[in-house]
Amino acid sequence: MTRPFLIFPLVVLLGIGLALQFAQAAPDVQEVVDRASAAAYYQGRDGRASVHMSILDSQGRERTRDFVILRSDMDDVDNGEQRFYVFFDRPADVNRTAFLVWKNPDADDDRWLYLPALDLVKRIAPSDERTSFVGSHFFYEDVSGRGPREDNHVLEEETDAYYVMRSTPKEPGTAEFASYRSWIHKATFIPVKTEYYDEAGEAYRIYTASAVEVIDGHPTVVQSSMADTQTGGETKMSYSEVKYDLGLPDDTFTERYLRTPPRRLLR
Repeated sequence: MTRPFLIFPLVVLLGIGLALQFAQAAPDVQEVVDRASAAAYYQGRDGRASVHMSILDSQGRERTRDFVILRSDMDDVDNGEQRFYVFFDRPADVNRTAFLVWKNPDADDDRWLYLPALDLVKRIAPSDERTSFVGSHFFYEDVSGRGPREDNHVLEEETDAYYVMRSTPKEPGTAEFASYRSWIHKATFIPVKTEYYDEAGEAYRIYTASAVEVIDGHPTVVQSSMADTQTGGETKMSYSEVKYDLGLPDDTFTERYLRTPPRRLLR
């Protein structure tokens, strides 16, 4: 297996020459953001990963979640229509909980959550997409990604290794943040850090991609975190058994599998 590497010295570890190649002719701002979204969420035609989530509160107390995430692209273009299926198996209080997303680039995403204790499929309203995902510091929207055309983007800074973008929502009432800043690595277009700011200009949530592996030719984030600077809590996620281009059946991503999970695809 390719060894993971810390992302912040990427300009050295991936090669200075590769980073300089992209620095010589920077694409336009929207293209940078589109490519960053594609690098974060559209590697391969589809994919699977096992995820360990560690949720830490401000006093360092830990809760964990273990789940498998399946993803399939419905279009042959980056940033197009997608499907996500997330199945939880540990701990016992979330076992068999399932989450389904139909990502629509030109409309609100469709999201469903299956709660096995109630045998209930709950539709997640668009207004709830930026609320906590299963009690973590990640939001529902973070799982499948925010559409790159939902915001206005400005290149605030360019370094040898990164494009630093400032983004503001085109419809402010649809997001709890006033703006966010993204550090996008030039050689891979992976967003390695995102800071979300409130109306007062204070950063209150900070996402960090701390390690990357090249898997099946795709630079892939294998360790990430989301920190809440107001409460002091943080959620860390570690990805393993990542695979791409599996040929996942389209019907995997339908409501029928919320109650009856596709076990052979989850193993």
